[in-house]
Amino acid sequence: MKKYIFILFLIFLSSYAQAHTSHYKGIIKIEMEVFRNNEAIGYSNYFFEHIDNDMTVKNYTQFKVKLFGATIFSISSEAIEKYKENKLIYFKSITFQNDKEKYVNLIYDKTKKKFIINGSSYKGEASMDCVIGNWWNHKLLNANQQISPLSGSIKDQLVTFVGNEDITIYGKNYSTAHYKLRSKDDNLPKDKKLDFDIWLDKKSNLIIKVAYKRMGDWEYRLKSFQ
Repeated sequence: MKKYIFILFLIFLSSYAQAHTSHYKGIIKIEMEVFRNNEAIGYSNYFFEHIDNDMTVKNYTQFKVKLFGATIFSISSEAIEKYKENKLIYFKSITFQNDKEKYVNLIYDKTKKKFIINGSSYKGEASMDCVIGNWWNHKLLNANQQISPLSGSIKDQLVTFVGNEDITIYGKNYSTAHYKLRSKDDNLPKDKKLDFDIWLDKKSNLIIKVAYKRMGDWEYRLKSFQ
């Protein structure tokens, strides 16, 4: 009996993986609005291009936090990801955080079967199992490590399932799976730790909300997609 259960489990995983590889083929655009303390302060939008088995994702993110009319924190970022047969082969980003430049240049080395990263915080190799830490990709919830899309640093992570929740965003009701994503190393400085709540829409398999606390209550909310 246990043998048959195990076989069924493998079949389930296989079908899920196949669904994952083809899931984004119909997606052209994902728009997310950024909130701090429930006030809209910017956006993070993703644009998809599909040619045969290749996919390119471009991201534009901008937001500003103001206090008494003065900007105290800002992000302006552009990034591009390239996938071939569902495998990441290229990533590049340029980010200005409070006017300080950060960057990532990543390529996949076929010979080594590793990512080669030249980033503002890390230069070296990374496992091909790593996932870029962007909010469009629900594969992030299955990964043990993520690569910072801002600086290229590699972060060990733990993802746990919190429960099923029905939530409403922009007047739309979603049946979601709620996950907690946090750093594996609990001794990291607070400003270096991963500590996110993520809600995944069970129907579309899109991340529809991300929440975290850092100088206030932050949320990325799915505004629209097509």
